[in-house]
Amino acid sequence: MSRWAQLLRWHRTQKEDESREAKTEAAEEKKAKEQKPKINWREWVIDPSGDFYYGWLQFMTLPISYNWVIIICRSCFYDIEENFLAVWLTLDYISDLVYVADTVVRFRTGFLEQGILVCDLARLKKRYLRSSRFPWDVASLLPTDLLYLHLGVHSPLVRINRLLRTPRLSEALERTETRTSYPNVFRIAKLMLYIFLLIHWNGCIYFALSNYLGFGIDAWVYPNVSDPDFGSTRRQYFYCFWFSSLILTTIGDTPEPALVEEYLFMVADMLIAVLVFASVVGNVGNVITNLQSRDDVFFPNHELVKSYLRSRRISKDLRKRVDSWYQHLHINKKITRENEILQLLPDTLRTEIAVSVHLPILSKVTIFQNCETSLLEELVVKLTPQVYSPGEYVCRKGDVGHEMYIIKDGKLAVVADDGVTQFAVLGEGTFFGEISILNIKGNKSGNRRTANIRSIGHSDLFSLSKEDLMHTLSEFPAAKQLLEEKGRQILTKMGMLEENLGEGENEVKVEVRMQQLEENLEAQQTKLARLIAELESTARKMEARVDQLELQTEGWEGIVAEGGEEEEAVERGGGVGRRGEREGGDGEGEVEGERGEGDGADGVESKKEREVKHGLKQVTEVDESDREESKIGQEEDVDEDGAEREEQ
Repeated sequence: MSRWAQLLRWHRTQKEDESREAKTEAAEEKKAKEQKPKINWREWVIDPSGDFYYGWLQFMTLPISYNWVIIICRSCFYDIEENFLAVWLTLDYISDLVYVADTVVRFRTGFLEQGILVCDLARLKKRYLRSSRFPWDVASLLPTDLLYLHLGVHSPLVRINRLLRTPRLSEALERTETRTSYPNVFRIAKLMLYIFLLIHWNGCIYFALSNYLGFGIDAWVYPNVSDPDFGSTRRQYFYCFWFSSLILTTIGDTPEPALVEEYLFMVADMLIAVLVFASVVGNVGNVITNLQSRDDVFFPNHELVKSYLRSRRISKDLRKRVDSWYQHLHINKKITRENEILQLLPDTLRTEIAVSVHLPILSKVTIFQNCETSLLEELVVKLTPQVYSPGEYVCRKGDVGHEMYIIKDGKLAVVADDGVTQFAVLGEGTFFGEISILNIKGNKSGNRRTANIRSIGHSDLFSLSKEDLMHTLSEFPAAKQLLEEKGRQILTKMGMLEENLGEGENEVKVEVRMQQLEENLEAQQTKLARLIAELESTARKMEARVDQLELQTEGWEGIVAEGGEEEEAVERGGGVGRRGEREGGDGEGEVEGERGEGDGADGVESKKEREVKHGLKQVTEVDESDREESKIGQEEDVDEDGAEREEQ
């Protein structure tokens, strides 16, 4: 017993040790995941398309906007400058520190070269130093505050060089416009910001001009500040802002100027007001045009359809249904042209968007469950949204099925032929028509619709055409077999599959295959017999040819020697004939010449040599006949193979 107790105790301690080690490893892994990676600040490089860079640009809008608003305000309104001097000096030097940090960020900002982010600090530094922005950034950081020692601390215009950092503000606004989901609204807000800044500067200059000419000298300048109603700093600023708004918005109703300076100021403001009005009208027009173009892309053009219906004199009931369909699209923001909207995107992004939007719906279809992810991604892009009005039939009984449907929103009823009796109601996420597009053999319905389906209200559906499915499945043969098998199982459960027909077809296929194999075997046997016969014939011909060559080559050595002597005699006879022609005149020369030529011809055309030539000619004819027979045999084999393939 003690031995068993020790064994159990040892086993229990082993389990405890293993569980303790597993917990320790899990805790270490959790700490490693929670621990943030350390940043090497010496090699730190900022990605210009990253979130940190975007956030830094948004932060830079604060000191730049501060300088644009406060510098001119402090320079013109002396009470604001004197009463809050400590606050302004503190904010000034904080903004200067931000400017210095922005310069450091500039040195650390990477750039793309051949699509790859450059992280070499030496190259980044060299690129920034040679850029056109570096001199302006340095000018915006010049210590012009040292002029306070000469002009006094109440001279904020010495910091006017801080406005040279304005391109950073423009970059931040452009990045925001590309990231926001409402770019048109942001464009209007940016335009209003520019107009506010322009009115602010104009109002400050108006107050400074009134101070220069004298407060209250006429109706055009700012009233006398000694008046309690116009002496407060708040009243001074808002009055100048209101007066500047009247001028720049071309509303008019301003006092008549009296002095030359006042006339010049009004003329300049009128010119600026024309530009402001043109920019406002142009930007608002662009926004309206963009909104209209967006509606045209999202929704079909209703005006064109209405004009067509009027020209064709369509009935009022049908026109009312069309108007109701358009109204449903606009009110509920239904999009029916997704493919046209996303066609400018790359295929990968378009597929990812379609997957994120439609894949959960497609995965609910029974026949597509457990299919390859790549197949579902291919099909998701081909889904087409459709909207049906109340009472509209999606499909009718007996129609040939060309697509399947997936209900995204709404309800559909399975009705009888009378259109009133309802057998079932299909809701969101339900699908139908998937069997009719698979062409499953043995389907009793013959790929036709087996029910009438009608929309109860406004229904949003996705359709997948038969052509798109077949085209996609041609690249996934394994998935095609799997889908057909699932379709057969569904038809079997529904009692719509003719099983005997499938068995009979299998038997017919086996019999046809056996007949083909037997025919192929007979053809191969025929070819083998022919090849054996050709081989035997060739062997006999070769033996006869060898015997003939041996007989013909027995006296070739003597023939070659005699042939040499005969050639010499021919040459001598020819020489004598030619000499006779030259010396003996017509009679003797001609006779000797003819005798010499006859002797030479007799020497060349000797009997033995003719026998040799005749033998060689026979050998050549035999070779040619063999080659022709083999060529004919090959052509017959090729013809038989082609005929067999056609029969198969």
